[in-house]
Amino acid sequence: MSDAVLLAVDVGNTNVLFGLFDEGAEPRLAQHWRIATRREQTSDELGVLVRALFEQSGRSLAEVTDVILSTVVPPLLPIWERACGKLFGRPPLVVGPGIRTGMPVRYENPHEVGADRIVNSVAAYEWMGGPVIAVDFGTATTFDCVSDKGEYLGGAIFPGILVAMEALFERAAMLRRVELSPPRSVIGKTTTHAVQSGMLYGYAGMVDAMVERIRGELGAGARVISSCGLAGRSAGESRTIERVEPFLTLEGLRMIFERNRTLRGDPPRREREKA
Repeated sequence: MSDAVLLAVDVGNTNVLFGLFDEGAEPRLAQHWRIATRREQTSDELGVLVRALFEQSGRSLAEVTDVILSTVVPPLLPIWERACGKLFGRPPLVVGPGIRTGMPVRYENPHEVGADRIVNSVAAYEWMGGPVIAVDFGTATTFDCVSDKGEYLGGAIFPGILVAMEALFERAAMLRRVELSPPRSVIGKTTTHAVQSGMLYGYAGMVDAMVERIRGELGAGARVISSCGLAGRSAGESRTIERVEPFLTLEGLRMIFERNRTLRGDPPRREREKA
């Protein structure tokens, strides 16, 4: 095992995804966890949970040499910073203003862009080249666009699959919650299958339509990569998604950490070759 271990943390609106990278000539994601985002959680409670996950996985908190964090929930940033200080003896490197991403942001107001969208775009461009579209299936379904020069241009935001399902069930008295799995056919013969068809095939169709419209502005050759836990289910029905990387955000955090290593007094390490 490498002496250097990086903990990458992405705090989303619904889930927190974090993982351990054993660093070496070719850093690898050795362990990952996904927990629910709890806005009322204290740093002490968070510390107990993280410590338990490490112990359950047979890893030690003492192995962690660095932490990098991105969040789209600002009130949780100080909670995570305090927890990291207690657990690892240092605050995390936070993705935000002043951090080196290696990607120019061409948004009208760069501060409006969620940190996770920039992180995903960095990894998408590193792996796929440009132009590229990163599709993230989270609380919101987002489309992030990177030019052939590696510039973040902007994108589109759509309600996430689970958010849409919850809204549907809350407003429609005769509909009940269903498992998000492929039905027998597009034409549902039961209400359950009809909802499943609408959610899976409907969202896949939305993704394909959005990608085609974006390609009309970004370039017909723009590649498409998707991320997040629900991506695999929808990507399988999409004609335009070429590659699914469930840990795209974690890999993007690792890449950004490497680009900031020189600022912390360590030499940079070469990035993984583009696919």
